[in-house]
Amino acid sequence: MDRRRLITLGGLAAGGALLPGCAAIATAGGRSGHSGHGDHVGHAGAGAGGAATGDPFTVALPVPPVLKPTAVLGGIELYDLSVRHTTTEILPGVSTPVLGYNGQFVGPTIRARYGRPALVRVRNELHHPTNVHLHGGYVPAASDGHPMDVVAPGGRRAYHYPNRQRGATLWYHDHSHHMEAEHVYRGLHGFYLIDDPAERDLRLPSGRFDVPILLRDAQLAEDGTLVFDPSPNMDRRTILANGKAQPVLAVAARRYRLRLLNASAHRIFELRLPGADLVQIGTDGGLLPAPVPRAELKLTPAERADVVVDFGRLPVGSRVVLQDTTGPVLAFDVVAEAADDSRLPNRLRALPALPPATTVRDVALSFNPGSTTFTINGQVFDAGRVDARIPLGSTEIWRITNRDTAFNIDHNFHMHLVQFRVLDRDGVPPEPGEAGLKDTVAVPPGSTVRVQATFTGYTGRYVYHCHFLEHSQIGMMAQFEVV
Repeated sequence: MDRRRLITLGGLAAGGALLPGCAAIATAGGRSGHSGHGDHVGHAGAGAGGAATGDPFTVALPVPPVLKPTAVLGGIELYDLSVRHTTTEILPGVSTPVLGYNGQFVGPTIRARYGRPALVRVRNELHHPTNVHLHGGYVPAASDGHPMDVVAPGGRRAYHYPNRQRGATLWYHDHSHHMEAEHVYRGLHGFYLIDDPAERDLRLPSGRFDVPILLRDAQLAEDGTLVFDPSPNMDRRTILANGKAQPVLAVAARRYRLRLLNASAHRIFELRLPGADLVQIGTDGGLLPAPVPRAELKLTPAERADVVVDFGRLPVGSRVVLQDTTGPVLAFDVVAEAADDSRLPNRLRALPALPPATTVRDVALSFNPGSTTFTINGQVFDAGRVDARIPLGSTEIWRITNRDTAFNIDHNFHMHLVQFRVLDRDGVPPEPGEAGLKDTVAVPPGSTVRVQATFTGYTGRYVYHCHFLEHSQIGMMAQFEVV
């Protein structure tokens, strides 16, 4: 491995290891703890040791623009994305160098349609390789964005997305090996939503009342520069919603669908909305069988949750604030009355039947302090090694165990190509909010999660890994091949 192997849990860190063209900033985080939770909400100028927000709830929440197809040829929608250096205002009036798809810190949203293929053409304008992975996408291996399959500087690549999966909140991000954590941290992330005509009769909130919200954390220097320090005492205490610190969304007094995504490399969000009800309707792979009221919503990196909030139950002039354990994240101001023809039905989408499984595989996630690497089944990622060969069309159960009890390290598990079903956690059936189709699942220290997946449609090599990206980039990743 390269310089990224220096990242360890013992504090041996590649602090300030930055991309070409970005200012080098030496940091010394003053907080330990692996999940990224803190207890301080500061203001602009707090520096690397504290959260930087500016005055809270003064900046409007930006909604990422929907990318229009460049053309439609033979029923295939063509989209163009460029990957380039750009700047943004995370804090008002402060310019921050970032990376962006089409020059946007949260990339443009692609709204695809079930059954209608898309071709996403990517141009790399960076000085180093990159690629694009459609997270949660059911795609051919050549278009999966395998970590070793990168686009060279100045190069181009076309990714074919068949969109043969039901409606879901997916996202796209960089997956170039050893650089994925830093690239995503610096802005290479965006929503990919699959609209499903079969959901129209449900009359869920739609149009401008269907709002994607990308949540993540950041560490900002005094001058507003993003600090990338992947050590365990990282101090990313500035929480962003769609690229802004503590923004506000003006809402009408009616139902909204909020598509929440944890795009952090490391942080676990534990979200509450005091004063209003969160009702979860979807997870990674789309709609749940039925709505699930949630007092708290926990999202590990890359997990998604679609929720419905009825602001019509609040008087005009009200404010409710989405809270994390670190403090306020996003405010909602009810500013006007509004007609509302949406509804929240009692039933959403029936789950497909579980076919009989023919194979059971064990996946152990652990940190190796001797080699300062994260491993799967005791091995670091090797692009020349296939860890599982899976016959096309077969159904398997995977038992994922987090063995990092000594260090109390959280992990999660993400599998490419397929959506899976969570069977149980330590023998206990999943909670209703995890009962739908998933592609990423939390695996706390000492726990075992069983998932079941059916491998159909495509052959080739794909990866599975921990989506705490600073873990996967130094070893906690493996390959399976569908044959």
